[in-house]
Amino acid sequence: MGGDVLGVAPDTTLVDAARRMHERRVGAVVVLDGERLVGILTERDVLRAVATDRVDGLVSGSMTPHPDTIEADEESGQAAAIMIHGGFRHLPVVDGETVVGMISIRDLVRLSVDDEAPRGA
Repeated sequence: MGGDVLGVAPDTTLVDAARRMHERRVGAVVVLDGERLVGILTERDVLRAVATDRVDGLVSGSMTPHPDTIEADEESGQAAAIMIHGGFRHLPVVDGETVVGMISIRDLVRLSVDDEAPRGA
């Protein structure tokens, strides 16, 4: 799980959010109204905005509002089940109302194959 979560405000431009995602090399950002989680913006959301000529808009117009979350003390299997059933690749991790991390499918795969060496290594 990534603990240094990138957050943006709903009134951030989509271009600025995409630039920040690119700079930090992340596939999703949490959308915060102050400290309160109000949405998630993913690479898919950015792609959808580009494909529908809405790239000049704000994050609030392209984000997924009220995303599913997982509590920090829950098991990784629960995170996997939420993501698989929801059809998404990133899940904000919360401690009560506070966002404390982001877990991705890649993180879960790493957990399951951490003992495996890549081919040819």
